[in-house]
Amino acid sequence: MTQRRKHARRRDAAAIVESLYREYRSPLLAFCLNLTGGDRHWAEDVAQETMVRAWRRADELDPAAVSMMPWLATVARRIVIDDLRARNVRPQEVGQEPLEFVPGRDLIEPMLRRIVVTDAVRGLPRPQREAVVETMLRDRSVDDAARHLAVPVGTVKSRVHYAVRALRVSLAEPMAS
Repeated sequence: MTQRRKHARRRDAAAIVESLYREYRSPLLAFCLNLTGGDRHWAEDVAQETMVRAWRRADELDPAAVSMMPWLATVARRIVIDDLRARNVRPQEVGQEPLEFVPGRDLIEPMLRRIVVTDAVRGLPRPQREAVVETMLRDRSVDDAARHLAVPVGTVKSRVHYAVRALRVSLAEPMAS
């Protein structure tokens, strides 16, 4: 085949695809949107690939056909099927965002909180620490804690009150520095 003939065939193919694009752009995109479940980016990719395949096979297309939409729809459907099969074969993609922004289970933060709170509770005077441990950590009522510690109920309430105040101050200090 001569160089002139190749150039003429390319020009004819381009004209056919331009004509297809002008006439079928909107209905093809609507069809692709339906095929892809409304995913506009994927639908645009499918429509574009359909037009590329039409351009590659332009010499096989019948310009005298009543409508090229059935052929375009068949090609688009096959592209979507191939995409779905390819997605099922390879591992699931994580998304477009950088990995540092992908939510994940943070195991360090809870551990650090436990260490800070434990140190703060250890820093309390013994009577206040015992009242906090019995009421908050062992989840005992004030009455039960008073019986266990062998002190009046009012004393347990007072110790817990002052312990919580001291803990607030103690836990606020590291954040300020």
